Amino acid sequence: MAQAQAQTPQAGTEVPGDAHAADATFPPFATETFAGQLLWLTISFVVLYTLLSRVVLPRLTGIIENRRATIARDLDDAAAMKTRAEEAGAAYEKALAEARGRAQALAQETRGKLAAESDAKRKALEADLNKRLAEAEATIAAKKTDAMSHVRGIAAETAAAIVERLTGKTPAPQAVEAALD
Repeated sequence: MAQAQAQTPQAGTEVPGDAHAADATFPPFATETFAGQLLWLTISFVVLYTLLSRVVLPRLTGIIENRRATIARDLDDAAAMKTRAEEAGAAYEKALAEARGRAQALAQETRGKLAAESDAKRKALEADLNKRLAEAEATIAAKKTDAMSHVRGIAAETAAAIVERLTGKTPAPQAVEAALD
């Protein structure tokens, strides 16, 4: 056991190979390296700032300006297209209104023509019917006159036939004529 105790380090003794362990601190916090760290921080900052301000920022600014110009151009194009679309819509509405007006005028003109044709046909038909009616009335009047001219003879024959049938004798024609007068 004595040997085991000899090999085990005792409290407060150092382990070989760990000579700087008691002095070791985190390197950025080591006060001996502050000056070098500040120098390299300044150099790195200046180089990085110069690189960013001379190379990266102009490129980013160019890209942003290019995008801004593209967006502005696209908005202007959209506004122009909207204006053209509104003008085309107004022209369409105007053309549609004109077409409706022409269609109504054409319909009115056609109605007028058809009414005139219908009126002319009606007048021609009425004239033809009036002519036929006049002819029919003339024919009826002629037939009536002709029939009336035969009425006296028919009446004489009928009266003679009635007297003959009632009496059995044929009456004298002068007696029948005298009875009719």
